[in-house]
Amino acid sequence: MEEHRVVITGMGVISPVGLDVHTAWENLVAGKSGIGPITLFDAEKFNVRIAGEAHDFDPLDYLPAKEARRTDRFTQFALATLQQATSQAHFQVEDDVVYEVGVIVGSGVGGIDTYTQELTVLQEKGPHRVNPFLIPSITVDVPAVQIAIQTGARGLNFGLASACATGADAIGQAYETIRRGHARAMITGGFEAAITPIGIAAFDQMRALSHNNELPACASRPFDARRDGFVMAEGGAILILEELNFASNRGAQPLAEIIAYAATSDAAHLTAPDPFGLATARCIRLALGRTGLPPAHISYINAHGTATRDGDIAETRAIKSALGQHAYTIPISSTKSMTGHMLGGAGAFEAVVCTQVLREGMLPPTINLDQHDPECDLDYVPLHARSAQPDVVLSLSMGFGGHNSALILKKFP
Repeated sequence: MEEHRVVITGMGVISPVGLDVHTAWENLVAGKSGIGPITLFDAEKFNVRIAGEAHDFDPLDYLPAKEARRTDRFTQFALATLQQATSQAHFQVEDDVVYEVGVIVGSGVGGIDTYTQELTVLQEKGPHRVNPFLIPSITVDVPAVQIAIQTGARGLNFGLASACATGADAIGQAYETIRRGHARAMITGGFEAAITPIGIAAFDQMRALSHNNELPACASRPFDARRDGFVMAEGGAILILEELNFASNRGAQPLAEIIAYAATSDAAHLTAPDPFGLATARCIRLALGRTGLPPAHISYINAHGTATRDGDIAETRAIKSALGQHAYTIPISSTKSMTGHMLGGAGAFEAVVCTQVLREGMLPPTINLDQHDPECDLDYVPLHARSAQPDVVLSLSMGFGGHNSALILKKFP
């Protein structure tokens, strides 16, 4: 079977640090936090009153009012970033390739806001007042379907859910689809909009969230000894992936090349990671093995780095197990220190970050890393961005349920 090279030609983001790639990147390099008090609902009585919101996002900037009313926020994010990505890539689905362009877009929890709103309608007004658009607003496949309708892409199309690894897995599966010759282009990414009363309450009951309400910008502390949980965030990203020859023939400019993807499962616990990171280490080795490159060729890692007590230690152990002594020489950062955790959107956003690292030659910092956890003893690019010339970068994602995903990207000449 012929293997096809896969390049990224367009990107779009909605995030707590910016509503487009340029703004988000500039804020990340500057070490600016996007975390603040919750404004999307009244959180006064909640233990957790902070989050990473996509401030100033207005769906009417991207959608007609009627469509916006019928669309959950996570799908609004998808359609907004679609416009950004297709514009950058100068990409449209031509009539002769409609069945060769597919869509894989994921979400961890889907339209949770619309779902909870309509439960209130059901309880207060009865079943006959429930919105007839409820189901086509909340299911995980809705963004992929809406993107297909918007673009005319008639290739394979599905939603994907693997908790906090969703965005990375969506990109990985889209990459594999092109690599195997089953599509010439894919529209892919992941999104989340779970900053809702039930979303915050549920994650807090799991003891997963930071309670540092007094200092929101300092609340997300990956790899720091004082970390007390992750900060919920919203947003995500769309990437346009194309087979290299297809992109070249239409004059597209590749931004980076994806050269490997791998995924494994801890098969251990519904929420807690394997403390030794065995399956995560295996995931890294698998991805690296598929590139044919030695560990020394990895020049940057964007860590999952959520700032949970167990997760950061398990990830550190996995990196050291997979890469050996080279782990100590590779700069690593967690951009979740600035964005918070976008759940199903995180891996997609961080793939965009990795692409920007390759293009711009800057490594974003891990802010708030003032006091290293002794068990997290790698180079996490603390506090300030760093100039570098990376050629090959690794993006790691780990999700509740033991999902592990690795994407390896390479600088495109």
